[in-house]
Amino acid sequence: MTVGVILLLEDDPAIASSVSFALEREGYGVVHAMLVQDATRLLHQKPFDLAILDVGLPDGNGLDVCRALRSDSDASLARLPVVVLTARNEELDRVLGLELGADDYIAKPFSPRELVARVRALLRRAALGPRSNDNPAPTAAMFEIDEPGQRVRYAGHTLVLTRLEYRLLRALVSSPSRIHSRASLLDAAWSGSTEAGDRTVDTHIKTLRAKLREKTPHFDPIVTHRGLGYALNTEPPR
Repeated sequence: MTVGVILLLEDDPAIASSVSFALEREGYGVVHAMLVQDATRLLHQKPFDLAILDVGLPDGNGLDVCRALRSDSDASLARLPVVVLTARNEELDRVLGLELGADDYIAKPFSPRELVARVRALLRRAALGPRSNDNPAPTAAMFEIDEPGQRVRYAGHTLVLTRLEYRLLRALVSSPSRIHSRASLLDAAWSGSTEAGDRTVDTHIKTLRAKLREKTPHFDPIVTHRGLGYALNTEPPR
């Protein structure tokens, strides 16, 4: 039984073969593309549960595909979990991938078993089963965002938030399976202001977290990913 369908964008036949074999052995269906144009066409033709995108390709860059997904008007594409594959392991490249909306990053050479483990973790975190893309993550379902009034209800309670706290929370809730880098949160809340920095994000997340914990004392809806940023806790509260 297929437990998920994955798009693999990779131009190296040997890598594509080993990754496909490892994923298919775990029950995943794999659709392989070698070119950006083919991957883009496939993404708009059929539903996928996750995309694995290589960076260096003959006709473009997997990061461009990631950027296009995150800005797509189709919500299922905009929320699609993405793993970036690249031969480059420099911090700048890793950060760029995450800031463009990638959910995870793995550098070549890598173990196909490690990639499968990361795929499984991403799909679990995104609360995706076979073709269950439309189901919101458990924690995201606890929030009601009132865009015109810029208000948020959480676990049945209306939160008293500052303008910046509202923007931060809206960014987290809008993509519950994504790890949001501090840079992306700065852009979402402060519109890229040079007067704000990483410490500013951390301070506001701390106060936001405290307000949320007032409503659910035994459940923290925000997860800190050390060295990467913040994400919504997609595990349901106990």
